[in-house]
Amino acid sequence: MLIEHRGRSPVVPPSAYVAPSAVLCGAVVLGERARVLHGAVLTAEDGEVRTGADVVVMEHSLVRGRAGHPAVLGDAVLVGPHTHVNGATVEDEVFLATGASIFPGAVAGARSELRINSVLHVNSRLAPGTVVPIGWIAAGDPAELFSPDRHDELWAKQRDLDFPGTVYGLPRGTGMRTLMARQTDYYGAHMDDRPLNG
Repeated sequence: MLIEHRGRSPVVPPSAYVAPSAVLCGAVVLGERARVLHGAVLTAEDGEVRTGADVVVMEHSLVRGRAGHPAVLGDAVLVGPHTHVNGATVEDEVFLATGASIFPGAVAGARSELRINSVLHVNSRLAPGTVVPIGWIAAGDPAELFSPDRHDELWAKQRDLDFPGTVYGLPRGTGMRTLMARQTDYYGAHMDDRPLNG
C-alpha cells in the first residue's frame, strides 16, 4: 500500500517491487530493483526513507525516517525479516540479519554485518567490514562490541549517547506521561494520511 503522509508520496521506480501487503508511507524513495516484501513497512514520519539499488527489505521489517535522522539504505543492502532500522544510515553492501536493530543517528559502515538480534545503538558508528555477533550490541563512535553479559560496561558507554534526547527530544528521566503525550501528538499526523492505491 502506498500512502501520502504530510503531503509527501512514495516514489517507486518501475524496476522495483512492493508486495501488496507492504506499506510505503510518505517521503519514501526506492532505488532501482528494490524489493519490499510482505508485511514490511517503510515509513517517513517527518523525514525521509531512501534506498539504493538492489536492496531487499524482507518480511515484517520496519524502516523509519525522521526529520533529524532520515533512514538511508545504500546499494546492495539486505534488511532481514523483523529487522528495525530507525533513523539510521546503512552504507553499501551491508547485511542485516533477522531481528537486527539500528537506532537513530547510527551508521553501519560498508560491508558490515549485524547478525541475528544484534543492535547498533543510537549515535554509534560501526566501522566498515565489522561483524556484530548474534545478540551482541555495538555502541559508541567508533562502536565497541559488547556481549549481552557486559551490561554494566555497555551502560557506561551508552549513557552518553543520549538515547532519550536523540529519539524523543527529551532529557533522560522524563516521565512516561510527558513522553507519551508528545509521541501521541507526533504519530497523530497519520490521521490525515491518504491511501494512494487500492
